[in-house]
Amino acid sequence: MNVLDSFDLVIIGSGPAGEKAAARAAYFGKKVALVEKEPVLGGAAANTGTLPSKTLRETALFLSGFRNRELYGIQLRLKDKVTVRDFLARERLVKEQERARVMENLKRHKVTLFKGTASLHDAHTVCVQPSRCPPFLLRGNILLIATGSYPYRPPGFPFHDPRVYDSDTILTLHEIPASMLVVGGGVIGCEYACMFAALGVQVTLIEKRDTLVGFLDHDLAAALQQQMQAMGVRLLLGNGVAAVEPGPCLTVRCQGGEVLQTQTILISSGRCGATEGLGLEKVGIQPTERGHIPVNAQYQTTVPSIYAAGDVIGFPALASTAMEQGRIAVSNAFNLAFRHDLAALLPYGLYTIPECSMVGDTEEGARRKGLPIVVGRANYSANARGQIIGDRVGFLKLIFHEDDMRLLGVHIIGEMATELVHVGQAALACGASVDLFIQSCYNYPTLTELYKYAAYDALGKLNLKREGRAQPTANDA
Repeated sequence: MNVLDSFDLVIIGSGPAGEKAAARAAYFGKKVALVEKEPVLGGAAANTGTLPSKTLRETALFLSGFRNRELYGIQLRLKDKVTVRDFLARERLVKEQERARVMENLKRHKVTLFKGTASLHDAHTVCVQPSRCPPFLLRGNILLIATGSYPYRPPGFPFHDPRVYDSDTILTLHEIPASMLVVGGGVIGCEYACMFAALGVQVTLIEKRDTLVGFLDHDLAAALQQQMQAMGVRLLLGNGVAAVEPGPCLTVRCQGGEVLQTQTILISSGRCGATEGLGLEKVGIQPTERGHIPVNAQYQTTVPSIYAAGDVIGFPALASTAMEQGRIAVSNAFNLAFRHDLAALLPYGLYTIPECSMVGDTEEGARRKGLPIVVGRANYSANARGQIIGDRVGFLKLIFHEDDMRLLGVHIIGEMATELVHVGQAALACGASVDLFIQSCYNYPTLTELYKYAAYDALGKLNLKREGRAQPTANDA
């Protein structure tokens, strides 16, 4: 087998990490090749994960009239029969647009694209197997693995049954079911549970832990749980699935003794690194049990010429971090004039209903560190814009260090939470204190004003504490 061509960089995978790494290296004059095995570009982010699921959320909100159900006293109802065509039409359009955007970006940066299944031939060579064609070799001074991830399928579930889905195959849904069991109370499970509940599906969510989304601040987790239940989602926490039996409906026997009848099951039990068939063993790279590739702080594997970035290396497995990891990996590999470390502050966004977002320390995390803290809170219901849009349950929670009132953490649940969090992220990055929010003048009426009133709330609690008076709880804010 002959080497077809040689490059400075050969990338496997066209998801967020691969695309941005290719563009970054090409921008600095490197000769770049990118290999993609799927017939479309963009990886899971464009095709089965980030963009499709968030588009489906917006579609569910639109079709159900969820945002307007109580606004101005108007009671809107879901159209008589929502079809899968209704539900997936916008999602398919967004996917096509994103695939086209990725292709245009690669063309603009003169990245050479190859279609086929890639595997490692040696530390500097990738073997590409096109469909129904002879394989060929690509040589690269640096190789970057950005193959992403796929849903983990735990044993005991009949995935051969067309009514049992994972977070990828749920996009092949043939009809909107009357009932659904979601297995797993992490980010993906909660997002889809909210989405289908908004469409009128009877949703039950079962989770082995006692809380939803383990990394959330306890106040946000509790509020999300309450809102999901208000939407009609039945939560079985501290429970699991013992067995699934086929029939006209799927019979699910829970570890807690409950027996459920459901039309559909969605399994959301985490993801695995897509490393099978890559030939990692040929070059001496040992993936974890879930298929993730260990890397150092520069995103370099145990083989110096091979780097890895994105979901394939595991946590935090976010599209936003994958993009940065890809850029940073090639910056380190070629010593480019660009930042060489991932940002210390990473925001997290949950596209549940309502949205949740956070950056920095949680309240319980700060207390575990032994930090003296003051918590400020502002509710959407007391905010003019919150009243206009009809959000009665959202709130912003700010965590400050008591000694100097430096901001430590930002936590939001409510409309536009994943956008609002970036104000707090910038403040954290600058090491700002409560004074930043007190002295700032925000547009009125806006949700951003919540920062000012949460800051006032924290100062009020600090003064009460220093005066030795009883400190109000967050619910009194």
